[in-house]
Amino acid sequence: MIERIWSGSSLVYLLLLPLSWLYGLVSGLIRLSYRCGLRKSWRAPVPVVVVGNLTAGGNGKTPMVIWLVEQLQQRGYRVGVVSRGYGGKAVSYPLVLDEYTTTQQAGDEPVLIYQRTGAPVAISPKRAEAVQALLQQQKLDVVITDDGLQHYALQRDFELVVIDGVRRFGNGWWLPAGPMRERASRLSSVNARIANGGVAQAGEIAMQLQAREAVNIASGARRPVAELPQVVAMAGIGHPPRFFATLEKLGVDVKKEVAFADHQEYQHAQLAALASSEQTLLMTEKDAVKCRIFAQPNWWYLPVDAVLPPNQAEPLLQSIEALLTK
Repeated sequence: MIERIWSGSSLVYLLLLPLSWLYGLVSGLIRLSYRCGLRKSWRAPVPVVVVGNLTAGGNGKTPMVIWLVEQLQQRGYRVGVVSRGYGGKAVSYPLVLDEYTTTQQAGDEPVLIYQRTGAPVAISPKRAEAVQALLQQQKLDVVITDDGLQHYALQRDFELVVIDGVRRFGNGWWLPAGPMRERASRLSSVNARIANGGVAQAGEIAMQLQAREAVNIASGARRPVAELPQVVAMAGIGHPPRFFATLEKLGVDVKKEVAFADHQEYQHAQLAALASSEQTLLMTEKDAVKCRIFAQPNWWYLPVDAVLPPNQAEPLLQSIEALLTK
């Protein structure tokens, strides 16, 4: 229902416009208060790169963060990542992740980024505190903040916005009548725009999500995803249809699709009931990090990588590198 409202195909959004105007007024005043110095923002002693979005839910932001971390690591830079840790409940903040940190403590996306990249990751609702916690433990050349475009308490040196290239900005209204956290005019002030899927528009860098081989959660075995038998596909991400569409393109024999809420917390019995022992339960990597401790032998996940055209990726990386070599 919410997708129909936000896409503009349902006029129900008209009933929500007063709340959207209030949301826009409040968010605009908050941003203005930082610009005018009425609220204090903190500048880190190292460059800060924000990877964020203008809309709520499922734009491909986390794969972009992983891509950027790995690209900078390959160039020899020491990269740290901070996040709010949405969906997690730590005993205290800031929390610096280690190999024992659970998704219940830190949220699924920070744990995924930590496991995929090996980069130091810290979480806190106050991202400045997360940055400080990382810098107290080790030297860094750059900090990437996963989300936080609207978190103006932390100053930034480079803003990168990920756009859903298919859904774009829906009906264009602020939450809750539409998907917007800020209006599309905010794009004029960011440093880079990434279009995930669809057709990149003028001034945007094209990005595609490329699937790897499927990975067995329990054993780590790898296998071409199209060879998995009788697949029951599940996804608890911002936009589950994107995952299901990917499986269709890859020729996966999907018997049933099950969508969960973004950042859904799972229980063993809940997922075990989805697929019989003869079937394959296939999920996203973001789901898998929450299921490792109780995974069944027939549970698999499909990792994906962000892929950018080299002729567009290189200028983006050079722009960020210029900040690190000042």
